[in-house]
Amino acid sequence: MSSSIELTIVMPCLNEEETLESCIRKARLGIERAGVRGEILIADNGSKDQSIAIAERLGARVVHVKEKGYGNALRFGIQAALGKWIVMGDSDDSYDFSNLEGFVKKLREGFELVMGCRLPRGGGTIMPGAMPWKNRHIGNPVLSNLGRLFFHSPAQDFHCGLRAFTREAYDRMELKTTGMEFASEMVIKATLKSMRITETPITLHKDGRSRPPHLKPWRDGWRHLRFMLIYSPRWLFLMPGLCLGLAGGLLAAWIFLAPRSIGALKFDAGTLMMACMCVIIGQQFVAFAFFTKVFAIAEGLLPEDPRLGRWLKSFTLEKGLCLGLGVLLAGVAILLRALWVWRAADYGIISYSDNLRLLIPAATLIVVGIQTVAASFFMSVLGLKTVRRQPPGTT
Repeated sequence: MSSSIELTIVMPCLNEEETLESCIRKARLGIERAGVRGEILIADNGSKDQSIAIAERLGARVVHVKEKGYGNALRFGIQAALGKWIVMGDSDDSYDFSNLEGFVKKLREGFELVMGCRLPRGGGTIMPGAMPWKNRHIGNPVLSNLGRLFFHSPAQDFHCGLRAFTREAYDRMELKTTGMEFASEMVIKATLKSMRITETPITLHKDGRSRPPHLKPWRDGWRHLRFMLIYSPRWLFLMPGLCLGLAGGLLAAWIFLAPRSIGALKFDAGTLMMACMCVIIGQQFVAFAFFTKVFAIAEGLLPEDPRLGRWLKSFTLEKGLCLGLGVLLAGVAILLRALWVWRAADYGIISYSDNLRLLIPAATLIVVGIQTVAASFFMSVLGLKTVRRQPPGTT
């Protein structure tokens, strides 16, 4: 039977007796209209109402998923799917499963992930009352734009829940998350693995439930954002670190030799201390960006990065140590200069401002130098290749 199934429609379900029948009937109609051999699979996540009975009465296949969570329901449902193509969508009647021709057409053209697009800019439609204002005007645009910025994803509607993909592509994604992040992980992994991704316009309807949705906008929005940041060391660590370190370094260099002023604003030792703090934090963030990227690639969480690979080939522990020691010695030199100034005053009281203008950069350079040495050793550890030793007596 499995060889005769082309398309499986997977719907996660948790107490959806009000809308499930409508979704299944529309899904059956969508399969007929698309001209494919298909099945409807309900991934039930522990419903206590009549959802299971309704699904079985209408001829849908039910998979019981004990592990709680949106991602778990979909993962187990997709695992049990028989089709080479899979459509996933919520069972709250907000998506029209009777109109699947656009998805099937794109799959037949060879695309591996076909995202539904609810946004007008992508040809989609959001019916009145279908999406809360904070989701429509804040959450979805912000998260979609961040997804496009972080990962260069072609999807304009990054978090649309109605989407289609091939079985082969899904297996290559190796999705791990169990909650709402599952939807984000799918798009991110497909993008990072250079899969063929496209969109097809859809209409989002107001859901047919009388109870509140399972989705919690602020909580789940943060979970999506958190997941995107974790998968993008560049934007989580590298860009903030470079901006903070560069800004702090320029400001510190400007104040280092003498107090400065802009109009009525005076900048002296206090500003210098804050600027040097930014330098230290920026250096730490940049180091964490490299640590995270190398570790994630080694663990298979992120794909190989040719630019990082070229940099790692040119990086050596000795180069890192020389850089760190150079910065450290510069800090020691400034510290010695501060001691000389103090000696010239017979180790008595000297200008508080002039003293700090030397001590703060000295301490900063010493800290950055030591951290650079430590980071170089740690990068070397991460870059070590494990050699599998052969057992004695083997050739």
